[in-house]
Amino acid sequence: MTTYSKEEILERAQILAEQMTNIEEVHRYKQIESRINQSEKIKKLINNMKALQKQAVNFQAYGKTEALKKVDLEIDRMQEEIDAIPIVQEFKESQVVVNDLLQQVSKTIANEVEISMEKTLENNE
Repeated sequence: MTTYSKEEILERAQILAEQMTNIEEVHRYKQIESRINQSEKIKKLINNMKALQKQAVNFQAYGKTEALKKVDLEIDRMQEEIDAIPIVQEFKESQVVVNDLLQQVSKTIANEVEISMEKTLENNE
């Protein structure tokens, strides 16, 4: 069994991360994210929603339940408006694909480490 230092493992992880940035799904995710960040309409909606969320925190802290309900409804409405924008829908879909890929890589690494550890234990018995 080959042994590696922590630094070697982290270096290989960095290489894997760089390789993953060259995957089509990751490129698509970055392109969509860039388009969203350039959208004044989306920026404005997000800033308005953040302001409402701050109000909601204040209303909750001071026990103003009626005002909180109204603000929560407005936050929900605004979130629906944001989610209805086609580029946001694309972004969320792309985000799911990239997250699934990251989870698959993570699970593969975890499984391989576990198998290797089990083999080592078996050989030591």
